[in-house]
Amino acid sequence: MRGRKHKRKFIEGERIVAQHKKNPVSRRRVLQGAAVAAAAGTLPLVHVTRSFAEESVGNWPDGVKGDSIFVGVTVPLTGAYSADGHDLQKGYQLAFEHLNDGKGLVEHVPSLKGKKGVLGKKVVYKIADTQTQPNPSVQAQTTFITQNKAIMITGCLASNTAIALEKLAQRYRVLNMVGCSGANETTGVDCQKYAFRSQPSAYMAAKALVPALAKAIGRNKKSVYLVPDYAYGHSVEHSTGEFTEKELGWKSLGSQVCPVGTTDYSSYLLNIANSGADVFVNVAFGNDAVASCKQAKQFGILDKMKMIVPNISAFQGQELGPEIMAGVYGTLDFWWTLAETNAMAKIFVDAFYAKFKYRPSWPAHIAYTQMMVWADAVTRAKTFDPRKVIAELEAGHKLQMPLGEVWYRKEDHQQVRAVPVVVGKTKAQMRNSEDLFEIVNLTPGPEVMPPDFLGCKMPATA
Repeated sequence: MRGRKHKRKFIEGERIVAQHKKNPVSRRRVLQGAAVAAAAGTLPLVHVTRSFAEESVGNWPDGVKGDSIFVGVTVPLTGAYSADGHDLQKGYQLAFEHLNDGKGLVEHVPSLKGKKGVLGKKVVYKIADTQTQPNPSVQAQTTFITQNKAIMITGCLASNTAIALEKLAQRYRVLNMVGCSGANETTGVDCQKYAFRSQPSAYMAAKALVPALAKAIGRNKKSVYLVPDYAYGHSVEHSTGEFTEKELGWKSLGSQVCPVGTTDYSSYLLNIANSGADVFVNVAFGNDAVASCKQAKQFGILDKMKMIVPNISAFQGQELGPEIMAGVYGTLDFWWTLAETNAMAKIFVDAFYAKFKYRPSWPAHIAYTQMMVWADAVTRAKTFDPRKVIAELEAGHKLQMPLGEVWYRKEDHQQVRAVPVVVGKTKAQMRNSEDLFEIVNLTPGPEVMPPDFLGCKMPATA
């Protein structure tokens, strides 16, 4: 309500601070008001030159006039996806530390090597808790954009949040390096000129997973799905069903659709147990994935059906252990054992372990590498002007990252990158408490990219 001050908690580096949300007045709104007044004859109409319009895009150049630039970060520190959110948060913290100090992968990206900050400016950031909900995310990032003059925004762990933030970034013309989002819509029908996504879409994950399922489970099986009721869940169900039915001859017996944050899955699991399916496809994510798997075990579902998890949550293996996850196939954005074969992955994993005393999961990987790719694009553009940074990201410039070579596709702003397909290890196979999965295939990105861009109609200009 107008006139009332709302307090919101943010994390700045390692410190929590409180901010008052103000009613921002944008430059666009001021100009619109002036135009209306001029039309009414109450103000003289002032000519705005083309050069002035070109100089002001989003928070550029106002947001880069000092010796630092601001990045707004939103992650779920509470709610159903909070465990993954804390890993995501740590990835951002490490990335900004390395960018400011010139350490980690910064020393191995040619454009960044030997430099501190981005274009010589220190990266300052604040992290807001999204509570695993879109509205708090949008509110926090609106504050970051309008009050802190964020030159870039990032961070999310649910596709409904990712899509909402993409639209916010497009409206304000501020670059958005998307956090965690697996829905096809993110770089499909809801794609935006100002947003870039690195996580594999549901389409990419399903296409990468199917060859492993063919070998491990076989053809002509009957499947049943547990699906969280939002864009991500429906995307994963659709794409996994599409590829298993088309390439393996599987038949879906239907799905049980549940709200995010469900605690009691008994009614859904009873229907799954009585479905007659051979394969239980669990699409639930985060804390929901852990709870539903434990309850599926109690219902005896895992004794008579093979479970697959198309997109395995960051700490699902750790929370459930090999007693439930051994033999379960799925995909991960990143898995730490890549450090044994990839030099860039080793640098990232070792640095993360040294700082946080555990090996990073895939949300931290997304946070860290998205910041490296962004900083590289800004440096090559030699400006924070988002139009020129977008052009650099769209140019297909290839970088060596922990997954190997990565680049962005111009048509939909989806990152072309490898997709790790994994299977849960037995306790006897584990070398340590974090050695939970074996990578059975590292599917090259070009092999799984959707040829139709999943309905993306990218705006022609920024």
